Amino acid sequence: MFRFYSPYYLLFLIPLLLLAVELEFRRKRFGVIFSSVAILKSLPITFIQRIGRLLPLLFYCGVVCLILSLARPQAGIEEYRIRTEGIAIAMCVDRSGSMAAEDFVIDGKQVNRLQAVKKVFRDFVKGNDGDLKGRKDDMIGLIAFGGYVDAFCPMTLDHATLLEMLGQVNLIEKPKFIRRGADLRQLSQTFEEENMTAIGDTIAIACDRLKNIKAKSKVIILLSDGAQNFGELEPIEAAEIAKTLGIKIYTIGIGSKVDRTNLFSRMQVTAVDDETLRKVAEISGGQYYSSNSTDTLEKVYAEIDRLEKTTYEGRVYTQYKEFYRYPLLLGVSMLLLHLILVKTRFRRIP
Repeated sequence: MFRFYSPYYLLFLIPLLLLAVELEFRRKRFGVIFSSVAILKSLPITFIQRIGRLLPLLFYCGVVCLILSLARPQAGIEEYRIRTEGIAIAMCVDRSGSMAAEDFVIDGKQVNRLQAVKKVFRDFVKGNDGDLKGRKDDMIGLIAFGGYVDAFCPMTLDHATLLEMLGQVNLIEKPKFIRRGADLRQLSQTFEEENMTAIGDTIAIACDRLKNIKAKSKVIILLSDGAQNFGELEPIEAAEIAKTLGIKIYTIGIGSKVDRTNLFSRMQVTAVDDETLRKVAEISGGQYYSSNSTDTLEKVYAEIDRLEKTTYEGRVYTQYKEFYRYPLLLGVSMLLLHLILVKTRFRRIP
């Protein structure tokens, strides 16, 4: 941003222009009378003579610079937005094997549940052309879980890093290469445990991440397509902990309402435990949602986006830097140079 702090001084440019017209184009010039000037006309114009014609321009440019200096030109060097504390959101995403079911559609293509969740997650954080406006003022963390819980990203305002870490959240798959001498029974048991669902432990870890964060509101958004079948802590107990800490839990149940076999992992997949997820949300003061399509999932996130808004002050101010010194120094230099030249090399008689 650029401005003149005292723009009224620029009005002095008008009388300066009139003075220049009066002195340079209407003044009477003195001369010496010769019987003939034909010889003088044939003489070439020297470089010094050409420079001498520019002396009045040097004078007027110097005065213009002084006038600009009086008007105090300024430029804004930085803008600051004063805002209140935002919201802290812990995003908990189920990545068990059942999330590989391809029953969602994005841009006409069949995708699995985890891909759909990650796409809507990005829109929730960054915003899109629809109902999601983005959460640029909020601290957001990422937790992925199956039977075991992984804190992928701590609470942060660096949403670029957050979304980069989101790209590393993948389905739990069997190892393609098994080293010689490995305990196959142990590996199989570990894989089965990782594909289970530890909702209570996930909420507890999310609470631990949020408890020391200074924010006007703390929220857990938990998405799962199964029921609690692994872990140390029951979901209801974890919800009570969240309530004690003043943390709201929004739960999203995604997928089938009946038990089935997952063709991708060949494991028995437990149906969504609507009752438990709803009770967890109610205890903490949040809400429960059910989603079985990409459009529904986007609407759920949009509803949460409307419920948990970041409010901030719209006051914006700019710090200005003064630039009057530059035209002042330039103008004084021009006038001094003009004075020296007209009193020495370009002095005229009379």
